[in-house]
Amino acid sequence: MRPDARFLFAHPAHPIALGFGSGLAPRAPGTVGTLWAWLVFWLFRDALSDGQVALLLVAAFGIGWWACTATARHLGSADPGAIVWDEVLAFWIVLWIVTPAGFWAQLAAFVLFRIFDAAKPGPVAWADRLFKGRRGQPPGWAQGFGILFDDLVAALCTLLLFALWRWW
Repeated sequence: MRPDARFLFAHPAHPIALGFGSGLAPRAPGTVGTLWAWLVFWLFRDALSDGQVALLLVAAFGIGWWACTATARHLGSADPGAIVWDEVLAFWIVLWIVTPAGFWAQLAAFVLFRIFDAAKPGPVAWADRLFKGRRGQPPGWAQGFGILFDDLVAALCTLLLFALWRWW
């Protein structure tokens, strides 16, 4: 099932999991969701302290876990491509840690994150497989966590490479 605007508003979890519509993009919804995350980050970043951003990220994780689990169940898939909250949350973490990096450094972080998320090398592939359910099994809380987990590992890999690049 390919979600549409009607699906987006059919349940309170859907707008969150689908990145407030960015996950409905017909091509590269993960990239569109990450771009949306970048824009939204800059709308709230200067208005919040680091402590407030940390609380926002913790809340976004908990609410996102619920939203991703419910939306995956409604779509009948363990990790539907239209669910982009995982990209949103993970990239917010990347941006929060690399800030006050300038535009070009943020762009480099964006590109690295998208490569890790899409290509799923090494630890990201491991994280992606870890919480997949069995074929025919309805998605549950473990699969909802798994949707978020592989992107958090992609964010960690991005931050590690970014730190090495900045260190050299």
